[in-house]
Amino acid sequence: MTVWALVVETTVGTSERKHVEAHVVAHVSGSRDDALMELERRARSYGPEHPRSPRRRRLLRERDGFLLVVDGAWQSFATRFTVAELLEDSDAPVAVPEPVDEPVDQVERYTDGVPVKPAWLGRDDLP
Repeated sequence: MTVWALVVETTVGTSERKHVEAHVVAHVSGSRDDALMELERRARSYGPEHPRSPRRRRLLRERDGFLLVVDGAWQSFATRFTVAELLEDSDAPVAVPEPVDEPVDQVERYTDGVPVKPAWLGRDDLP
């Protein structure tokens, strides 16, 4: 199943220190349309840090997501919401393999159930 990353790129800082930062805010498994629906929900409810006193808010749809433009008293601030297919993740959780049913114990046992040969006998990893 395809995994989609929901990426938010937003303007932070003000004046000379104004720059863009990007964050992967979520992952969605399924279709691209499912990921776009979740991204739109997040874009509509997103409250950017700047401007402090917004005068106008415009949400625009793009091919791979949305663009939110918020006009303040002196400057405009943009936030881009993008859906992108996740191809690689160096910090992804390790998948735990499904347990495999092992064959029934083939150890020779006495009538009371005790093994004839102890399991530790012959192991070279013990002191």
